[in-house]
Amino acid sequence: MSKSAVSFALNDRPGIAEDTRARILSAAAALGWQPSTRARALSQSRAYALGLVLTRDPALLGTDPFFPAFIAGVETELSALEQALVLQVVGDDPSAESGRYERLAKSGRVDGVFLTDLRFEDPRVELCLELGLPAVTIGRPEQPSPFPAVCLDDRAGVVDAVRHLAELGHERIAHVAGRQSLVHGARRRLAWESAMRELGLEPELLEVADFTAVGGVAATRALLGLETPPTAIVYANDVMAIAGLAVAQDHGLALPDQLSIVGYDDSELAAHVHPSLTSVRSDAVGWGRAATRVLLASLDGPQADVELAPASLVVRNSTAPPRNRKVP
Repeated sequence: MSKSAVSFALNDRPGIAEDTRARILSAAAALGWQPSTRARALSQSRAYALGLVLTRDPALLGTDPFFPAFIAGVETELSALEQALVLQVVGDDPSAESGRYERLAKSGRVDGVFLTDLRFEDPRVELCLELGLPAVTIGRPEQPSPFPAVCLDDRAGVVDAVRHLAELGHERIAHVAGRQSLVHGARRRLAWESAMRELGLEPELLEVADFTAVGGVAATRALLGLETPPTAIVYANDVMAIAGLAVAQDHGLALPDQLSIVGYDDSELAAHVHPSLTSVRSDAVGWGRAATRVLLASLDGPQADVELAPASLVVRNSTAPPRNRKVP
């Protein structure tokens, strides 16, 4: 066989007869031959890898239910294409991340990057544009961006959570928010405020934390220490909600009769704590898969934004009417 025929067959390109393609593939299988990703990368000026830079404490990464699921979605797509994910964790210091993107771009280690945990006036958008580094944003930035965005409306789930609690008879519904420098942290807080006002309730019971268990503990203690504490709390993620659940039980509260709790993420653990956690489900695996497909497609040309199904509420045993209140 000619080199060109073999190349066409192994790269699944048109230009050869199907019986010739079958003979070449059969011979390759019999020989146990695998294509060289490195050689292919050199010949096509591609790294066949995508990058993800996380700005957070590495010790806390395993406790965050979103990123393991998101990465699982990315790997599901990449492994089928025999491509790789280059993961870099720079610690909880945004000032250190620009150097990582510069090195990834200049070394040619990746073909593009995922921009997660979007911030207001996020400098990474302009940085990747200057570096000529293709990117996809996880969520829509609050600033002009040349890159495609893969979006999931998390506000809908928070609104559903507040309405669910109000229908149960709760009026003092608190919110434990995540970092307000992050777009999704601020967006979930605003969704809680908006839903409360629409229901004629005052959004005054607010504690801002940092999406960590430690932050959830401190925020829950502050709310339960009020002269008139809330009867329900909506948390910005499951990590803080599960930590808050433990704090409430340590305070001797009977859950959910004396305090209802709602999380966000619907992580696997949510269904296995006691009481099982009502939580807002966002498909992190599906988000990772969709973002990977969009980023790979953008290497060959501009791509439109993608809207995923909005977050939705999963009701379990951590929510109930407040004690001495009955649902009409």
